[in-house]
Amino acid sequence: MPALDVTGCDFHPVIRLPPGYEVFDFTRGYDPHRALASPYGVGRYDEKRRGMYVDELFAGASGAGGTGVRDVHVGIDLGAPAGEPVHAFWQGTIHKLGYNAAPGDYGHTLVTHHVIGGRDLWVLFGHLSARSLEGRAERQPFARGEVLGWVGDRHENGGWNPHVHVQLSLVRPEVADLPGAVSDADRAEALRRYPDPRLVLGPIY
Repeated sequence: MPALDVTGCDFHPVIRLPPGYEVFDFTRGYDPHRALASPYGVGRYDEKRRGMYVDELFAGASGAGGTGVRDVHVGIDLGAPAGEPVHAFWQGTIHKLGYNAAPGDYGHTLVTHHVIGGRDLWVLFGHLSARSLEGRAERQPFARGEVLGWVGDRHENGGWNPHVHVQLSLVRPEVADLPGAVSDADRAEALRRYPDPRLVLGPIY
């Protein structure tokens, strides 16, 4: 699958991270009650998050034909207070929008479509607030830097501490959903389909 060429692109920040934000380490699991050094932080791409994904949603079948816990994270999490604006990094259109209601899922979700370097790119923004979808429709255009939505709170974002999950896809999603965590057996293919979001987010860690 050809790589995404972002040469010469000046991307807008999705969330304006202040100095001193934390880069999270979820390799030992997730404590939703942990005291945060800052309400802002970054959760890493291609991170093995043992014991973090305990909901039934993540006990899916693997591409190898067996079963496997889906605990390899294939997006980047941008932690921020509930209500923080989520900006478009580049101009594009709304591809899909919806509500993924299962415990531990994305909650309110937007998938955007962009053309970068002559290539199609889709980007999922998960764990948004309900109002992020109001007035939005498929094929609706937006400008670079426009507010796409807002970070959702725990009651509307799948039950997580407030953050937005950003995931790139070189494959066109049919619904407002992508596997944000995959099994070890699916990891290699997932990294081809879902490249590192730092291509558009910049060197945030």
